[in-house]
This record gives sequence, C-alpha cells and structure tokens, in this order.
Amino acid sequence: MTKTAVVTGASSGIGEATARRLAAEGFEVVAAARRRDRLDKLAAEVPAIRPVTLDVTSDESVAELAASLDRCDVLINNAGGAFGLESVAEGLVDDWQRMYEVNVLGSLRMTRALLPELIDSGDGVLLMLTSVAGLVSYEGGGGYCAAKHAQTSMTETLRLELCGEPVRIIEVAPGMVYTEEFSLTRFRGDAERAEKVYEGVPNPLTADDVADAIAWCVTRPAHVNVDRLVIRPRAQAAQHKVHRIS
Repeated sequence: MTKTAVVTGASSGIGEATARRLAAEGFEVVAAARRRDRLDKLAAEVPAIRPVTLDVTSDESVAELAASLDRCDVLINNAGGAFGLESVAEGLVDDWQRMYEVNVLGSLRMTRALLPELIDSGDGVLLMLTSVAGLVSYEGGGGYCAAKHAQTSMTETLRLELCGEPVRIIEVAPGMVYTEEFSLTRFRGDAERAEKVYEGVPNPLTADDVADAIAWCVTRPAHVNVDRLVIRPRAQAAQHKVHRIS
C-alpha cells in the first residue's frame, strides 16, 4: 500500500520542495497550507500531490484535515516562520505571539491530530522542521529563537514519551537557507534588507537541499531513528560565523 505523507507549509520554500521530493520517493503527499492557489498549481504539476487548505493556528482547520485522511504514515511539521528582528527590549508582542502560535502551537495541533494515525500505521514518522535557532540563540532573534527552542524541546519530549511506539521522532535543523520568502517575511516585505542577509555568501542552502535531507531521514529503515540532523551551507560555521565574498 502506498504510504501517505502530510506536509504543512507546503505552498512555498522548504515545504513545497519537500512535497515534491516525497512524491518522487513514492509517497502520496497531502500538501497543506493556507494559499490554495499555489497548492493547486503544485498539484497540477505533480499528480501524487493532493492539495488541502490548512491553517495550523485553527483547531477547526486541523481537525478538518485529519478527518479527510484515510491514513497518515509521515507528518512533516514544516509550517512556521520568523517575524521581525528587533531586540528583546524592543520586541513586538504580536510578532512573538504569532511565531509561537505558528511554529509551536501549530506543530502541537498537527501532532495531536495525526499521532493516532502515525501509530496505527505501524511505522510512523513525525519530523519537526526546526532551525539552528532552536539550538543557539543570537541577537535580534529572541522571539524566533524562543519558538524554535520550544519546538526542539517538544521533539525531544515526544521521543521520550513515545519510546516503545512504532513512531520515529526526527528533528531537522537547517542553518542559512535561501528561499523566496523567509527573510522577506521577517523584514516585512523589505526586499533590500532581506537580500543583505545572503549578500556575498557563496552557495547558501536551497529548499531542495533541505528537502533532500528530510527525504533521507524519512526513508531510513524502520529501526533507524535520526534524532537530529543539523544542516548548514559550507560557508556557515555558526550563526555568527559566515564566510562572505566581498
């Protein structure tokens, strides 16, 4: 029987690339996100992808998605994002709340809704797409780092709580990834500031690079659990150490 993978935040970036890659690996992919027009375009290009409108901040939306599934073998909690780069002292409560709601509570809603299906599959995989921001903090990243640290903690807790169940709990934590929207969203549409993040960096990671890592983790034998995979471009040794070409 063909396995089913659910990917949240699948309308762009890493989510879209992961949906494409898992479909190529033979999964039936449920690509879920708010922007249905982009999902429909994706599904038209890849027949193994089924588009589903989803808002991970809504209990009703998550419940509706869960009810539409016959099975779920893989859940990729990818939906998330960073909003703002203010210091903690100047942090905007709305930004912090939004980051926590999407990254953390969104992952919680999806996990609670689909965990029974993952267990019933006999070989479930729950993969949390976090960030190196969930491992090491940096100036200006207070809200995002807090949310990603929470996701990392949730992943570690799940692995302990589900020990003995037929579900693998995996964390993939990317470093610098160049996608069309991440920094643009963080800087509220300021394209010039967004581009400066990657200025002079030779070959930052792409969404396809991360999707490749996700697919590798998901397709290991059932007895192999990749607890945490940290993936960075060669030019990035740490959050504060990035090689740039002037």
